[in-house]
Amino acid sequence: MQIEEIIEIVEPIKNKLYRYAVSIVRDRFVAEDIVQEAIIKVWKNKAKFAEVGNQQAWIMTIVRNLAIDKIRADKKRQTSDITEHYDISDNAPTPQKKIEQKDALARVNEIMGTLPEMQREIITLRDVEGYTYSEIADIMDITVDQVKVYLFRARKALREKLTPWKELL
Repeated sequence: MQIEEIIEIVEPIKNKLYRYAVSIVRDRFVAEDIVQEAIIKVWKNKAKFAEVGNQQAWIMTIVRNLAIDKIRADKKRQTSDITEHYDISDNAPTPQKKIEQKDALARVNEIMGTLPEMQREIITLRDVEGYTYSEIADIMDITVDQVKVYLFRARKALREKLTPWKELL
């Protein structure tokens, strides 16, 4: 496998890899390093990479494992504001609307932070990144049924905790 083939596969998903790493480590600079390490691992294992059926899921798994390793090594979690990583665009929001959106995002970020790690990762992969159940199962190394259960529980918890804030969202 040549470098051009790997670049052709990694280039379209590099932003997804970055956002996924940020969702786990909560630090954009560390996430950049993790994505770079993942690409290096892909290059070093290019023979194995060519044989993998779902290459995108394989790369996402590498990013997840590197991020978890980083958290374990640091023995602490850093958090950052979700607005630094996800842009919300509107045609021409008023200043009042911007403030309301910022408050709502801060609340959602706060509530997402209360979810168990597995639920938070799965809801990010499914609802933010748009992965299928089977892709998430491959990435997380769990069954599709477990993905569905964790996703159901995460959505239910979010719904219950966000109900009082519904008028802001």
